[in-house]
Amino acid sequence: METDTEPYVRLASLRELHQVVGRLNTARSMADTLQTIADGAVAALGFELAAVNLVRADGDLLVAAVAGNERAEAAMAGRTGSRDSWDRRLSMGERWGELRFIPYTEGWVLEHDDVPQWHITGPAPRTPDEWHPMDRLYAPMYAADGELLAVLEVDKPRNGKRPGPWGCEALQLYASQAAIAISNARLRGNMQRALVRLEQEQQALRASEESFRQAFEYAPSGMAIAEVGGDNHGHLIRVNDALCRLLGRSAALLRRYSFADLVHPEDTAVLLRTSAEGGRAELRLLRRDGSYVWVSLRNSVVADATDGPQVLLTHVEDIEERKRHELALAHRASHDSLTGLPNSAELRARLGNRLCEVPLDQLGRTADASPGAPGPGAPDAFQGLGTPPPRAYDHHEHIRPPDAPGSDGKGLAVLFCDLDGFKSINDRFGHVCGDAVLVEVARRLEQGVRDNDTVARLGGDEFVVLADGLGTADASDLAVRLRSGIIPPIRVEGRSVRVGASFGISWAACGMTTEEILESADQRMYVDKRSRSHGKRRAG
Repeated sequence: METDTEPYVRLASLRELHQVVGRLNTARSMADTLQTIADGAVAALGFELAAVNLVRADGDLLVAAVAGNERAEAAMAGRTGSRDSWDRRLSMGERWGELRFIPYTEGWVLEHDDVPQWHITGPAPRTPDEWHPMDRLYAPMYAADGELLAVLEVDKPRNGKRPGPWGCEALQLYASQAAIAISNARLRGNMQRALVRLEQEQQALRASEESFRQAFEYAPSGMAIAEVGGDNHGHLIRVNDALCRLLGRSAALLRRYSFADLVHPEDTAVLLRTSAEGGRAELRLLRRDGSYVWVSLRNSVVADATDGPQVLLTHVEDIEERKRHELALAHRASHDSLTGLPNSAELRARLGNRLCEVPLDQLGRTADASPGAPGPGAPDAFQGLGTPPPRAYDHHEHIRPPDAPGSDGKGLAVLFCDLDGFKSINDRFGHVCGDAVLVEVARRLEQGVRDNDTVARLGGDEFVVLADGLGTADASDLAVRLRSGIIPPIRVEGRSVRVGASFGISWAACGMTTEEILESADQRMYVDKRSRSHGKRRAG
């Protein structure tokens, strides 16, 4: 059997983490950025206290932001700790990836250094993973060139436990994005100061042109200047080397395009919704090799130093790595970690997305509704249904069983599969062998269905297949083929084992809940299982 080694990640938590990371790039100043980092750690990472220690110009670290505890903020904010003390802490801590953890058993040597802290004593932990009040967990934040920018310190996990693998990964991801936000805040601060100087008298404007040019040309992120207004609105006038490298195109080639020419077709609407003044969007841009890269665009309108008219200054930040982490976390939350199949929550979501609340016996009344303007008597057409069915106007394709009135003889089949003889394999050969059998069964099920069908694992040795566009005989034939694909022996650790499978088939229909549909398929599976002797079940 599969053993869960990480906490279950809810999609709501992932969305919250995504939103918090997104807010890092909306802060207008360095102070706002640092406070947003501390607030985000408390809001999304499960800690009650967070502090950001910013590296000052002299090398010492200043407690620049505290979140979660007003008394801790009053005691720590604005105080500094020497760089030597911080280097000692970061070097002596246990390495949890990029994180540094100092357990309470070792922290006594730090009680008299000059690093501001907020810790209280407490009893020894009752379990190995219990958090002690004197435990310390740090997330160093580095610039792209390896320079230490700040250290995020978190304390008092809400669940009272040391963070597990997912919690550590989430904290590392958040710290890496926070480091980018601090670097961007530095860059924005430098550029904003340059822009203020550009708005001064003409002499100061000319003097700062070289400073702006260097900030533009040597910025670590992509930069572009484009036309504003007129027939050539958005046409690229000037690009820096970082943008050329990001998109794999020369500056001369990029000056033939606008961002509208390079954006992914699915992201065109996002680009059009972006305001020209201070607008921000996350979208995909086309590389020369035909691939797309996720970027964050930030626009501001400035006056050209030479000719005077306004131009659009666009900051292009590569967020491919962050998107990849987000997709990986989302996939982990919606897919079974053993087999890689969609899990129970994802199955229910996919099935639920195909259904509406209109009962089956009412579908004939809603199907007559035109997607255009209603004709005479339309206001009374849905009286007696409880709530008006908005699906009638958004081209929802109602789901009917194959034998239902108005059906074309095909429907969305739900095949519930339970393995026969799997428990004895687990009992005789152990869970490692059992897990290998589950992985092979998942592979065989996927090979036996079409590309647009869904094979999901509910848990244990239970699987569900969603197959649309099948008739009654088609669904029965599919169950027979899948059972026949599972029967052949499976080689595991030098031995050959066999399992059979029992299938129950139900049909999805609007007006039903996902639980009702799955329960119906489950019950029919047990009818199938009881209809065959034990020996026949093992033989498939």
